[in-house]
Amino acid sequence: MSVFVVDDQDLVREGIAALLGLQPGIEVVGDAGDGTEAVEAIVAARPDVVLMDVRMPGLDGVAATAELRRRAPGCTVVMLTTFDDDEYVTGALRAGAVGYLLKNLPAADLARAVRLAHAGVAQLDSAIVTRLAAGLPAPAVLTPRETEVLRLISAGATNREIASRLYVSEGTVKNHISRILQRLGLRDRTQAALYAREHGLL
Repeated sequence: MSVFVVDDQDLVREGIAALLGLQPGIEVVGDAGDGTEAVEAIVAARPDVVLMDVRMPGLDGVAATAELRRRAPGCTVVMLTTFDDDEYVTGALRAGAVGYLLKNLPAADLARAVRLAHAGVAQLDSAIVTRLAAGLPAPAVLTPRETEVLRLISAGATNREIASRLYVSEGTVKNHISRILQRLGLRDRTQAALYAREHGLL
């Protein structure tokens, strides 16, 4: 899979790129030091996964993510930053990021995070999960099958893995997920995973 790294600190950006470049199956196809430069380069390179810093001069990571969602919807964006402020987290997720991770995670965990993001698995730092869960909707009634799908989403399973586990098609899984999100008033898999954790469905 191809990865693009965005960070305004040269040393950090180059370090992340170097670490990921050593991981099997991961190719770093570019990097940028600000949001404006990043958007143009990513639109041209079309990487599978983008690791995006939040605070940058000019166009910040949240605004850059929103722009990428419009111009390069096939790219999966994961925020990788030192800032765990709730406003940044919610802004990034609303802009279209599929994850929000802090830079203190080990290199092997970062590589795993990239692979999971490429597989469509939403990821949030554990400390952030605890804080955000308090603002989720109250429990709603789900069918037993929908509850099982929600549990598997929260455990990090992809649609293909859920389909295999439940002996159904991926299309059926997608239909279940759409109904779950509609019933619970949630936007995406990330919020669904948070909901499951908050309401003890793991």
